[in-house]
Amino acid sequence: MELLILIVIGLLIAIFVLPFVAFSKANSAKRSIDDLATRLSSLEKEVRGLERDTVPIPESQAGVAATETAPPPVRITTPAPDVPAKESVPPPIPERFVQATVPQIAAPRRPPIDWEQFMGAKLFAWIGGLALFLGVAFFVKYSFERNLIPPELRVAIGFVVGVSLLINGLLLKRKENAVTAQTLCATGILVLYAVTFACRSYYHFSFFGLIPTFLLMTLITAVAFLLAVRLNAIVVAVLGIAGGFLTPLLLSAGQDHPLGLFGYVALLNIGLLGVAQRKRWSVLPTLGAVGTALMQFAWVATFFVPEKYFAGNKVLVVMAVFAGFQGLFLAAVAWARRTGKVNHELLACALGLATTAILSAFYLLSFQTIAQRPTLLLIYLFVIDLGVLALTLLETKLIIVDALAGLAAFILLAAWTTYHLTTKNLYTALAFYFIFALFHSAAPLVLQRLRKIHIPWWSHAFPAFALLLVLMPIFQLTELSILIWPFVLIVDLLAIVLALATAALLPILAVLLLTLIAMGAWLLRIPSELTGLPTSLFILAAFGIFFMVAASWASRRSTTAGTRPPKLFGDITHPGNLSVQLPALSAALPFLLLIMVTLRLPLVNPSAVFGLALLLVILLLGMSAILVLDVLPAVGLACVLALEHAWHFQHFDPARATVPLIWYLGFYAVFSVFPFIFHRRFAAKTVPWATAALAGPLHFYLVYELIWNAYPSAVPGLVPAAFAVPPLIGLFVLLKGTPFTNPARNTQVALFGGATLFFITLIFPIEFDRQWITVGWALEGAALCWLFRRVPHPGLRLTGVALLIVVFARLALNPAVLSYHPRAAFPIFNWYLYTYGVATVCLFAAARFLAPPRQRVLGHNALPLFHTLGTVLAFLIVNIEIADYFSAPGAAALTFQFAGNFARDMSYSIAWALFALLLLIVGMRKHAAPLRYASLGLLGITVVKLFFHDLSQLEQLYRISAFVAVAIIAILASFLYQRFLGATEKSSATKSTIASAP
Repeated sequence: MELLILIVIGLLIAIFVLPFVAFSKANSAKRSIDDLATRLSSLEKEVRGLERDTVPIPESQAGVAATETAPPPVRITTPAPDVPAKESVPPPIPERFVQATVPQIAAPRRPPIDWEQFMGAKLFAWIGGLALFLGVAFFVKYSFERNLIPPELRVAIGFVVGVSLLINGLLLKRKENAVTAQTLCATGILVLYAVTFACRSYYHFSFFGLIPTFLLMTLITAVAFLLAVRLNAIVVAVLGIAGGFLTPLLLSAGQDHPLGLFGYVALLNIGLLGVAQRKRWSVLPTLGAVGTALMQFAWVATFFVPEKYFAGNKVLVVMAVFAGFQGLFLAAVAWARRTGKVNHELLACALGLATTAILSAFYLLSFQTIAQRPTLLLIYLFVIDLGVLALTLLETKLIIVDALAGLAAFILLAAWTTYHLTTKNLYTALAFYFIFALFHSAAPLVLQRLRKIHIPWWSHAFPAFALLLVLMPIFQLTELSILIWPFVLIVDLLAIVLALATAALLPILAVLLLTLIAMGAWLLRIPSELTGLPTSLFILAAFGIFFMVAASWASRRSTTAGTRPPKLFGDITHPGNLSVQLPALSAALPFLLLIMVTLRLPLVNPSAVFGLALLLVILLLGMSAILVLDVLPAVGLACVLALEHAWHFQHFDPARATVPLIWYLGFYAVFSVFPFIFHRRFAAKTVPWATAALAGPLHFYLVYELIWNAYPSAVPGLVPAAFAVPPLIGLFVLLKGTPFTNPARNTQVALFGGATLFFITLIFPIEFDRQWITVGWALEGAALCWLFRRVPHPGLRLTGVALLIVVFARLALNPAVLSYHPRAAFPIFNWYLYTYGVATVCLFAAARFLAPPRQRVLGHNALPLFHTLGTVLAFLIVNIEIADYFSAPGAAALTFQFAGNFARDMSYSIAWALFALLLLIVGMRKHAAPLRYASLGLLGITVVKLFFHDLSQLEQLYRISAFVAVAIIAILASFLYQRFLGATEKSSATKSTIASAP
């Protein structure tokens, strides 16, 4: 066992001592550089002496000589050319002499290691000192075990030996025997440490009470470091530190005396820190910090559990030990900064002990008795955190350390919340969540004020961390107080204030999302009996209003004049885009929670949810008017429609239709009237007017579906007629109140005119019970093309063309449309005729309305498209009516067949031939070659069908009829073609004759 102790001690001494051999070598190199600097200084003095020996000619004498030798002025009548005289140039000095005059200082060569001097003079002295110390220590231990010497005599011998070593070390000549003198002094200091510690902790002499022992150890520490300073020997200080930290280990009796132990360690650290500042030995604080941390860990590992420091108030001793040494090194940093001697090693030591203290807080959290006292534990953590902030104030380069300390604090809070949070200590948890969030969010602001630093981005993360911690009790605890929400509001305010101070908007978005997630988790706790719903909706309204106002105001402050217009769907990291996206999100996200409540809870009466929605909409529109954020009305309309549809399709009851009808019409009225109230503010805008114009068409389906189900006896056409009145009134107001110079006038008029036509064109189609939406789209498309002639806004034309294309695709490219409704009882005059017929007429009417020069849509001519689509629909309706006429009575769906019915096949052939003839006539009259080519193609297909299908499938009478009819049509087509071609050739000849005439 003793051999193992010797090995451990030897290793520790080697670890502490050997690195300083390098320091001694560095000191010798420094002395060599000092000698060279001295020699250089002497050479400079000699050069200055030579300069003083050179006597310059006085200026006064030079002036007199120049005056005496100057000839009298002579008048020159004929100027002669000036010939510059050659100046005498001294011969160049050889380069070797020039270089020789400049003193060249060679870099000092690193002297070789004198191993003989090192081992003989230094190493053996150090080993001797260590052996002497160990011999004395083991002798004392041996005398303890055998009781050979009385305790009083042991102590006396120890003091005599220690003092003798010090005196002998001082009496030796320091220059010749410096290493030996340093070794004797260091050994004497170690002996005095050991004896004093034994008197107090082992023998318990009455004289060596707390105060006498403290004073004596202070004296020994002071003597040790004074000797180190006097002898200028860092080795003495290092050996003194090593002995000081090893003394409690060597003489430990297995008893716990934390006050004496760590008071002694504190004195040791004070002494070494003082010496380190005096001599600028930066390694001493590192050794002190490492020794202190090891002593702390060893003491906790040995005595914490056996002595039950986790019970009662004994844990305060542990906290004082870790926080005290953190404060000690923090005071050392402050002292060093005041004296201008701060260094990286000292800062690293302070950070290391702060880290040790934070780790001790995590260790204490692992004990149940301590974790159940969160106030004590978290105050201890806050004190440590405060020390880290103080260190950051002393050295602003360490500001990232404050962020890491805050992260560690929130990790500890999260761990405690996960495993130890209860309803009883919830308020304590909320208080400390806010304290740490405020502390670490405000710290960068304080540093900016005091040290003029830039506020780092991570300072915005701590309010978000606090909100994340709030989510944990919401999901964990079964009973949760409503008082949690004032805390959330305070944290949100903190985040918004910090964001405004740093002109950043992303932190507001982060806390907005986290707050609404917390609110959503709260709403999920509402039972199906709707207990607590009014309170929850009130809280949601408060936070919705708060974030809407804060986001709009912050976005307004962050908007810079002269920058590019922000984009609602642009990059969210761009500040300009975020200035629009943030208010939009703050307005939309509360509606998501309302939709969640609507879908989850059995809300037969929507007044509570719709009332809150109306409040949010009014506030949203007000913020839009005050801050001129024209995108907010569109966001509000989209959110309201989503909420209305969610409730309508989930909870609508035709027996209780009055209340939802009032709400639907109320929302429609609010959005429709809004831009007219603030006409001057939004006169040059487009989005608010588009919102008002589209509010009616977008609400129409809900209102119509409600009336259709609740009041089936009502006349459906009255609904679009009533809806057409508000946009028509708005159109008249715009035409009279908006000047022609307003660039947005055409857009506003087009929007309200289009909405008016939308409802007018629905009045008659809606009376039909089948395909009224398709017919309405077709009429709306044609009406918009007509309106484009009056209000030349490109959006009208584009929307009309798009609607007509959609109608064609629905009727021609969707075969299932024929099975959406059963066949009518009457052939020919049925819903097939009016659906396809109205669509065909609308396509040809739109082509008429967009006659040149209005036919270009997105750079392409739209007229051929309309003619083609209308012709295809006309051909389809002919075939659909033939198929419907010959369908079996009672058949629910329409089917196309080309066999099994002679009359039907004959009708197809004759109808195709007639349609081809009609296309040919129109193509000839309009001089449209595509129509003539289509006619020839269809007639050719008819002839092929006639010879390859009808000839073999039809009976004699039907075959004869088909052949005769097709033959007549073909001959007539040929006759017309001959006349058309002849007229064309005659016209061409006439034009060529006129052109060739002189």
